[in-house]
Amino acid sequence: MSIAGSDISTIVAVIFVTLFALLMIVLRTIKVSRPGRDLRPLRALSRLRHAVNLTVESGQRLHISLGRGEITHPRTAAAFVGLATTQELVEQTALSDRPTVATSGTGALGILSHNTLRSAYHAANEENRYRGAHGRVTGLTPFSYAAGTLRIMQDKNTAANLLIGSFGAEIALMADADVEGSLTVGGTDSLPAQAILCAAADEPLIGEEVFASGAYLGHLPLHRTSLLTQDIFRWVIIFVILGGALVKMLGVW
Repeated sequence: MSIAGSDISTIVAVIFVTLFALLMIVLRTIKVSRPGRDLRPLRALSRLRHAVNLTVESGQRLHISLGRGEITHPRTAAAFVGLATTQELVEQTALSDRPTVATSGTGALGILSHNTLRSAYHAANEENRYRGAHGRVTGLTPFSYAAGTLRIMQDKNTAANLLIGSFGAEIALMADADVEGSLTVGGTDSLPAQAILCAAADEPLIGEEVFASGAYLGHLPLHRTSLLTQDIFRWVIIFVILGGALVKMLGVW
């Protein structure tokens, strides 16, 4: 019985994810992690971290938009990275006079954002400050989601906006929300949306910088371990590509 190409791709993806998870567990168990000083500077995340500190001091609001990613879709990684980043940032801004607001464009992400916000306030020992309105589904179609999100982004009390997740063309409206004194940082797994962010956002996150945001903004050792695991897999893939090219040139296979 032959195996379809899609089945082979699924098997390879499952093996890759399993090996990645196992390597992370091994590196964390033997406590091999990369210290913070080894992380290369990322201007976008440095500016965002500075803006987060200012929101607490000035009593302004941080806004995080999680996109429209489906959690059952193969492209779910960016959505979960956004939720993990939300957890870290809400913990840091839990004492702000104006609480962080998380917006999303799907019902599932809306529910997960509520759980994430509740967990973050619990971790910061500020459970009484959590409100259901802090997590909002602003629209279920691309442009209704963008229109609802724009109202929060253009609020004069919003000091910084983080757009992180899966987006489409609607991100052009959001990234172009030019509000004086506010910062917009954006990152996505969509190449067309990433191109828009490069042109319109104050500080775009390029490629894998989206998936490294947890290590830069958070304090969990597992985030740093994930970066080390990515580096190891990156070198393995490079050597496999070079080895395959060499074998092809020599006519061995």
